Order: sequence, then structure tokens, then C-alpha cells
Amino acid sequence: MKIATWNVNSLAVRLPQVLDWLAANPVDALCLQELKLSDEKFPLKELEAAGYQSAVFGQKTYNGVAILSRTPARDVVKNITGFADEQSRVISATLDTPQGELRVINGYFVNGQEPGSEKFAYKMRWLDALREQVRAELAAHPRLVLLGDFNVAPEDRDSYDPEGLRETIHHTTQERDHFKALLGLGLIDAFRLFEQPAKSYSWWDYRMLGFQKNRGLRIDHILVSDALKPLVKACVIDRVPRKNKQPSDHAPVIAEFT
Repeated sequence: MKIATWNVNSLAVRLPQVLDWLAANPVDALCLQELKLSDEKFPLKELEAAGYQSAVFGQKTYNGVAILSRTPARDVVKNITGFADEQSRVISATLDTPQGELRVINGYFVNGQEPGSEKFAYKMRWLDALREQVRAELAAHPRLVLLGDFNVAPEDRDSYDPEGLRETIHHTTQERDHFKALLGLGLIDAFRLFEQPAKSYSWWDYRMLGFQKNRGLRIDHILVSDALKPLVKACVIDRVPRKNKQPSDHAPVIAEFT
């Protein structure tokens, strides 16, 4: 089984790239972030023709998340229970796989803009609420994956300039502590289960030749529950779509399970 996450930065713009990628990488599930379109404009038919069912939580112009899967998603929950939020950032669903039920939580985490801002305070509140939601989901679903665009570079090795960017957005102690708190629930960073090339990133700024110079961040993650850890056989970042014409600024991350 393979499951992937990809911030596509506008599905309306990137749909042909997503379809091409799925044709070349027929994963069992693909979680998308930053759809930037409403539910009624989601390309259900095109994705169904490619072999995927869709659970969608869209939003006009901004945000939006979706779970594409070979089998229908069930028990879908949108956003964080009990946390008032006008932004479409989280969708959770259960997938029936040959290995058993799999609970998937797909999140487009708050960016936060800059430390000290109201948007950063919102990010902290949002992360607090998400952690409690994940705690409850883990209690009900031992086989769980939390994945998406976390907007957090959890360690210095996840940033092209850890010293120059220290305590700036994505790099703050507060954000990294929240990431550690998610791991403290019993989740494992699938990417770090394996030896990885140095300077492995999943996001590069469009400006200043960010991708060409590999000035990137690893902010897209796949966290797996302890029950799934022994089943993870690989986790990689696919840089190929970042070379496309008009690419997303993020690359897909794929985890493979036995």
C-alpha cells in the first residue's frame, strides 16, 4: 500500500499534473492541500475516471483539502471537532485496505505568517486543538496516519539555512514543540525511519531560483501510529513534479507500507 501527500497550490491549475502523477504513481491514496476551489468545482468526474474516489472539504480561493482513494472513504469528519474555524484545513476519513482499516487525517496546517502576529497566535490555538483531535482519533483508531503540509520544519536539517532562519516562521521553538507534541502522542515521522539524502526538502520558494539552488524546507510530513511503524518500508520525496512547467511549490511525499 502507498499513501501520499501533496500541496498542489490550486487544483484548478494543477489538475493535469495531478492526473499525470497518479498515472505514473498509482498510489492507493493521495491527500491534497490548498485546493483553492469550492466543493462544487472539485473535479470529481476526472478523478473518478482515473480510478479515485474523493472526500472533499473545499473553500473558494483559499485552503481546501481532499482525500483521493481507490476505495470509498467513510466516517468523514471535516475540520477539528469543537474548534470554531472558517477555514477548510482538515479532513479525516477511514479507508478500508487489504491490511485493515486505516484512519487518515489530512491537514493543511496554519502558516502563521510571523511570530508575534495574530496569525501566529491562531496557529498555536489551532495546533493545540489538532493535537487533542489526534489524541481522540488515535484512541479510536490505532492504525492512523496524520499527513499534509505542516508548515513546520521540525529540525535544523529540514531547512536550507537553519541559523539564518532560526526562530522565524516554520522554525520557531513553539512550532517545533508542537510537532514534538504530536510525536509524543505515539506518532512517528515516517521519513526519518530511513536514511535520507542530506538537504532533503519538500518545498521551495518560487523566487530567487529556490528550487534550482535547493533553498528549501521539509514541511510536508507523513506521521504514522506505532501500530503502523513496523509496516512502513519506504518514505520518499518525489522532486520530479517540481520541475514541471507551472509547478506547485511543494513536492509529493510518499510512504509505502507492506
